[in-house]
Amino acid sequence: MAAATVAISGFSARPLVSLRRSRASVSYGSSHQFLRHRLISSPRLLFRNVRGVQATILQDDEEKVVVEESFKSETFPGKEPLLEEADTNSSSSDFEAWVIKLEQGVNVFLTDSVIKILDTLYRDRTYPRFFVLETIARVPYFAFMSVLHMYETFGWWRRADYLKVHFAESWNEMHHLLIMEELGGNSWWFDRFLAQHIATFYYFMTVFLYIVSPRMAYHFSECVESHAFETYDKFLKSNGEELKKSPAPEIAVKYYTGSDMYLFDEFQTSRAPNTRRPVIENLYDVFVNIRDDEAEHCKTMRACQTLGSLRSPHSVLEEEESGCVVVPEEAHCEGIVDCIKKSITN
Repeated sequence: MAAATVAISGFSARPLVSLRRSRASVSYGSSHQFLRHRLISSPRLLFRNVRGVQATILQDDEEKVVVEESFKSETFPGKEPLLEEADTNSSSSDFEAWVIKLEQGVNVFLTDSVIKILDTLYRDRTYPRFFVLETIARVPYFAFMSVLHMYETFGWWRRADYLKVHFAESWNEMHHLLIMEELGGNSWWFDRFLAQHIATFYYFMTVFLYIVSPRMAYHFSECVESHAFETYDKFLKSNGEELKKSPAPEIAVKYYTGSDMYLFDEFQTSRAPNTRRPVIENLYDVFVNIRDDEAEHCKTMRACQTLGSLRSPHSVLEEEESGCVVVPEEAHCEGIVDCIKKSITN
C-alpha cells in the first residue's frame, strides 16, 4: 500500500456525507490552526503551506482509494472567524450550525433519491449508467460559471480563479463523457433522453441553489462527485482483470497523454501543476484515472465550501515563481441575499 500526501486549498470542518452502498470511503477531519501567507522557494512547499489542507490518498493494488483530509484554514485580511473558531455558545453560531445541518441533510436526501432511480434503471447496464452520470456531472460547473458571470455584471463579485477552475472541471467531465460515448454508453435513445432532461433540470436547480447558498451548492456537487468516485471504484474492483485486456479509447489516450495538459492540471487544486501524468495502456488505466479525477473534484468542491478560499493551481505557482504571493481579495458576498443586504447597508 503506497501513500501520497498532497495539499489542497481551503478548509471545512463540516461533517462528511457518507453515501450508502460504498466500499470506498472519504473521511474528513478538522484542524483549527491558521496559516499566514509567506514566500516559499518550492512549488510543492507552496502548496503544502499556503493551500493549508492535506489529503492522503491510499491505494491498494490500484483498486481502492481512501481519502483522509485534515483541514486548516487560511487567514485572509478581514476574514470573518470560522464557525468553529467563534463562540459556539452564541445564538448566531448555533443557528448557522443548524442551517449547515439542514442543507447537508437535504443534499443527502436528493442524492440518495437519484442514486436509487439509477440503480433501478441501470442495474445491469454499466456504460449507459456512466454516460448518464457524466452527462449530469459536468452541469454544476456550467451553473457556477453562469452565476459568477451574472455577479460580475452586477459588480458584486469578480472571481477569476473560480471561473478558471470550474471551466477546467467542466472540461475534464466533458472528456469523461466523450469516453463513455466511445464505449457505446449513448447508443440507446432512452438513455440520451433521460440524461439530457435530468441535466437540464439539474442546471436550473443548481443555478438557483448557487444564488441562494453557494455553500449548499458546492456540498451537493461534493455528494455527486463522491458517488461517482465510489461507482468507478466498485467497477474497478469487480471488473479489473477484464478491463486490463481491453484497449483504451482513442479519446482517453489523447486527453490523458496529450501535449497540452494545462486544463488537466488546473482543476486539481490539491496538486501542484505537472505532478500527475497518467499512463494509459488499457481500459483499466482509463477508469483508474477517471476515478481519481472524481476524487480531485470531490476535494475541490470540499474546499469551495469556504467562501473565497479557492485558488487556481497555476495562479499560486506563478506568484511563487515571481517572488510575490498575492493574498486574494476577500469574498464580499455569500449569496444574492447577502449581496443585496451589503449593498443596502453600504
